Amino acid sequence: MSDVLSYNHGEPNKTKITDDLEQLLKDNNIPTLGLGVIEDGKLTQIKVYGKLNDKTSASYNSLFNVASLTKPVTAMTVLRLVSLGKWNLDEPLYKYFTDPDIAKDSRHKKLTTRMILSHQTGFPNWRWMHNDNKLNFEFEPGTKYQYSGEGFEYLRKAIEKKFNKTLEELAKEYVFQPLGMNDTSYIWNAKKQADRIVIGYDKNGKPYDIVKNKTASAADDLMTSVEDYSQFLIAVMKNELLSPDVFETMKTKQVKSKENKYFGLGFEIYDLGNDEIALSHGGADKGVNTFAIILPKTKQGLVIFTNVDDGYKIYESIMNQYLGEKGKRIVEIETK
Repeated sequence: MSDVLSYNHGEPNKTKITDDLEQLLKDNNIPTLGLGVIEDGKLTQIKVYGKLNDKTSASYNSLFNVASLTKPVTAMTVLRLVSLGKWNLDEPLYKYFTDPDIAKDSRHKKLTTRMILSHQTGFPNWRWMHNDNKLNFEFEPGTKYQYSGEGFEYLRKAIEKKFNKTLEELAKEYVFQPLGMNDTSYIWNAKKQADRIVIGYDKNGKPYDIVKNKTASAADDLMTSVEDYSQFLIAVMKNELLSPDVFETMKTKQVKSKENKYFGLGFEIYDLGNDEIALSHGGADKGVNTFAIILPKTKQGLVIFTNVDDGYKIYESIMNQYLGEKGKRIVEIETK
């Protein structure tokens, strides 16, 4: 283990859990793990195991590219604007932005923020997945679920037009600064990040290049620490950012994605039965596998960052260990 900062409140078998995690990483060839544990609405543990790169051990405040865990942060930035009366969930986005690829398709006039945050745009995940590299509708907006990074990028362009600020500036103003997320950014900053960034690997141990975005992606490549992202989840759980009605809408099932699983606004919703839900999101890119989950009723949560293509292999063990029966239920829904 490299650097483990634990705020342990009388946790039983502390050594055993640490040993178990070390073994789990070894057995599954996971180079680096960042783990945040939330109990009773507080961040009780930050653990970072492994290396930054082939030379340096990772410290508790190491920075990870978290892939699609970017989306909940973008969603909360936009929902904060909605809460403050500066933006409307159901106003058509063409008033601010229309992508030239779909300008002649009248369906673009139906697109709203609600559809984007619940993945009902009709867009593919990414336009480059099509031969012509053009954005297109695969079905009528608002009629069903289909996960789309393009939707989030569409929303970014609309809010940047309306506010004449970048997403990075808006997120700083409305989320990062209010929550003290000083280690979080959409944009690469060599001075701040080069010495702390965790390198990603493929499953054969070959390193990937670090993603160094010059402009923000609303959907991908956020750089953050375990502590910052855990504090973000706690703020979501305690509703420190939104008005009460927008908060309720955010965690209301907008569209079904599979059995007992839905999308709200920016978060997936697991229906655990007995009037209990879990809000979660995952991320996967080359050399990145990440997962975040909160249980609003019991005020528990987990942040799991890994830096390898198949890092998801350890999620189930960690969920079972820290979330018990509820962890098992979530895994059950996920693997059905």
